[in-house]
Amino acid sequence: MTKIAPPFTLESAKEKVRLAEDGWNSRDPEKVSLAYTPDSHWRNRAEFVNGRGPIVAFLSRKWAKELDYRLVKELFAFTDNRISVRYAYEWHDDSGNWFRSYGNENWEYDSEGLMQRRFSCINDVPIKEADRKFHWPLGRRPDDHPGLSDLGL
Repeated sequence: MTKIAPPFTLESAKEKVRLAEDGWNSRDPEKVSLAYTPDSHWRNRAEFVNGRGPIVAFLSRKWAKELDYRLVKELFAFTDNRISVRYAYEWHDDSGNWFRSYGNENWEYDSEGLMQRRFSCINDVPIKEADRKFHWPLGRRPDDHPGLSDLGL
């Protein structure tokens, strides 16, 4: 596997975003945590998370609550070692209530291509199950599935 490290180009930034989406769609906290530096700093909503161990704990809690989680990320902007994305994901709670969560993230990478800072703002919108747009089998989004812009999101 080719390491994608700064400085980013348009193509490498898009590839980095897709790899992040694929990782999160795996819903494997240990695997996802390896994309971050051991001392990575996060702000996720109002929660601050620092380091891989706490990242694993955070993601484990998240995916125990957000069931049937499916995520789409889209590149918004990039510079040498920073990427900004917008995203949406769909999930339901243990009572069967569906949500679409919209967010923006700002990422900063070290020279090795590991994310060292992640700042995320998210809003949850209740939706009806019939209004879902993400229907692929759990796991990686198929290459031919529309992205956020294509879906009007």
